[in-house]
Amino acid sequence: MGMWASLDAMWEMPAEKRIFGAVLLFSWTVYLWETFLAQRQRRIYKTTTHVPLELGQIMDSETFEKSRLYQLDKSTFSFWSGLYSEIEGTLILLFGGIPYLWRLSGRFCGYAGFGPEYEITQSLVFLLLATLFSALTGLPWSLYNTFVIEEKHGFNQQTLGFFMKDAVKKFIVTQCILLPVSSLLLYIIKIGGDYFFIYAWLFTLVVSLVLVTIYADYIAPLFDKFTPLPEGKLKQEIEVMAKSIDFPLTKVYVVEGSKRSSHSNAYFYGFFKNKRIVLFDTLLEEYSVLNKAILEESGMEAHKDGEGDSEEVKANVKNKKQGCKNEEVLAVLGHELGHWKLGHTVKNIIISQMNSFLCFFLFAVLIGRKELFSAFGFYNSQPTLIGLLIIFQFIFSPYNEVLSFCLTVLSRRFEFQADAFAKKLGKAKDLYSALIKLNKDNLGFPVSDWLFSMWHYSHPPLLERLQALENTKQD
Repeated sequence: MGMWASLDAMWEMPAEKRIFGAVLLFSWTVYLWETFLAQRQRRIYKTTTHVPLELGQIMDSETFEKSRLYQLDKSTFSFWSGLYSEIEGTLILLFGGIPYLWRLSGRFCGYAGFGPEYEITQSLVFLLLATLFSALTGLPWSLYNTFVIEEKHGFNQQTLGFFMKDAVKKFIVTQCILLPVSSLLLYIIKIGGDYFFIYAWLFTLVVSLVLVTIYADYIAPLFDKFTPLPEGKLKQEIEVMAKSIDFPLTKVYVVEGSKRSSHSNAYFYGFFKNKRIVLFDTLLEEYSVLNKAILEESGMEAHKDGEGDSEEVKANVKNKKQGCKNEEVLAVLGHELGHWKLGHTVKNIIISQMNSFLCFFLFAVLIGRKELFSAFGFYNSQPTLIGLLIIFQFIFSPYNEVLSFCLTVLSRRFEFQADAFAKKLGKAKDLYSALIKLNKDNLGFPVSDWLFSMWHYSHPPLLERLQALENTKQD
């Protein structure tokens, strides 16, 4: 009876209070669900202290233990940062942080001679202050993650000065993109009439395509050094493989990812007949900074002919941690090119744009509802930017959770398909060994709770991928 009475009381509340209560309740429900899943996975980290039998041939006990401790530390960090984030978000809502920041933005605009009629100007000041607040409150967590956790487990390669310079640069670049794009979007919504949602969606489509096109050529080089892969066997083999599947490759770059982290990666970008491949130097055994340092320390450079190999040299080479051989790099690229050949990239863009269109359409339906603004403390005004924030971030949050889960399931399916494509190219054996090496280099933990894995893993667990490849590994 008590529960039904409280539900009745809730429905008797004014609409704005019901909306506000529902938003807070859903936010905490998602947080508690995520915490429950994380605790299930944490139990796996704590109790799985020995390499399971089926992983005996794949992982040595030393790497397994390193991986277990790394993931435990990451799990602890994730718990505390997640709790802080949830409490911060709740306090901002309860104490009217959003309307306060809007009024503060209006005050700053007033000092500069811009009155309330300059809503777009006020919106830009609001965005600047909000992103600055977010950057400052997130900085201690980012510092701790980089200089305590990643440092402790041997991944961090950054100095504090490099980190801070990087953070400032990221903030400035973000503002240079965010503020002009936001002002144009708000202007389009204001002048677009009844069909503004179509124009707004088309505008965001064009912006996203432009950003994808210019990112690697103009934005990424502001943060990392990109150099063309030198002429040689690896480059020739990449070009041959690309040609064999009609991938319109124009350039292959190596990015100096090792100056910030020893995690490894590879990707491709570009539209139509202008595709480029980017390999992290940490992925390539012969380019790995770590491997070169080990060789130099051990005096290997002076003994290239193999004479005078001391036990120390052998130990260093045995413990060499990083990167894949050329055949394995080709197998990893075979997987990545599989995403292109099988249309995964295009499918993801189509899904993203369908979702974007639906969200703008629903926004157009809901923007006139004054109770949505009142629920968040906007009783006398309905600024467009605040409407976007309330509807996209809070009202759509249940839909976003469902969509996110569906995309995770789809992503896992795509990964299996891309592995199967690499297998068809005759790369099964090399991809098998590359996946093991990459898992070891990145200290991935190969045992996972089924529910945590189902909800979070956009890539299938290592063992599942290896089993799928095992059938034709001998190919």
